[in-house]
Amino acid sequence: MTGAAVGGINIAMKVPAHQYEAVVAFYRDVLKLPELEGGSDVSFAYGPNRLWIDNVPQMSQAELWLELVTPSFDDAAATLEAAGVTRNDGIEPLPNSDTFRGGWFFNPAGIVHLLKQTKA
Repeated sequence: MTGAAVGGINIAMKVPAHQYEAVVAFYRDVLKLPELEGGSDVSFAYGPNRLWIDNVPQMSQAELWLELVTPSFDDAAATLEAAGVTRNDGIEPLPNSDTFRGGWFFNPAGIVHLLKQTKA
């Protein structure tokens, strides 16, 4: 790897409650993407990626969240922070820090990126 991180397989679309059912129906019924998980955590095969559709009632408009993976979270996070990249781990709970190494970062346009360490 030449950079601090590479794109992961997960894409999360955070959708307001008033648009959620129509968005899920678009991917399921119109595009007919293969559904990987149903229920409250709906996801679809999106080429080689996984597109999660999250129902977020407190949002007023949809957002797209992307995943980055790295073999060393600490090194990649230090690189991003040294470049002045904003980090905010308070926007959504992260898994238990004993088993998960990661954090939430924003690109200059405000797009959320989950940077997480892959298993060695």
